[in-house]
Amino acid sequence: MTENTTELAPTQRRALRAAAHHLNPVVSISQKGLTPSVLSEIDRCLTAHELIKLRLYGIERETRAALFAEICSALRCSEVQHIGNLLVLWRENPKDASAEKSAQATRRKSEPMTKKQAAVRTEARNRKR
Repeated sequence: MTENTTELAPTQRRALRAAAHHLNPVVSISQKGLTPSVLSEIDRCLTAHELIKLRLYGIERETRAALFAEICSALRCSEVQHIGNLLVLWRENPKDASAEKSAQATRRKSEPMTKKQAAVRTEARNRKR
C-alpha cells in the first residue's frame, strides 16, 4: 500500500467485503486502460457510494495488482478485495459523517409526558411485542 491509502483493519475489511457482495460493478476498465476519464468516474462513484466494484476486461493478471494500487494511490481509497476481474474499493465520505452529526444536533427534544401519556406509550410498545 502507498502512503495515500488508509490501511483497513481485518474486521473492517471483512464487513466491507460482506457489504460489497451484492453490489454490481459500477465502472468497467477495458482496452484503453486507466484513462483520466475513467479515473474521474471512479472518483465520482466513490464520492457518491463510498464502496464500489470495478470490473476489468482484457487486462492481464500481472497488471491487475499494479492497476489496483495505482487507482488507490491516485484517489486515496482503500483496497478491500481483488478477486479475478473484480476490484472492490472503499473511501470514507467525510460529508456523510458531518451531515449525520448535524442531523442529530438539530433533532427536537421530546416534550415531557404526563403519567397518562407515558402509560399509553408503554402499553403500545408492549402490544407490538
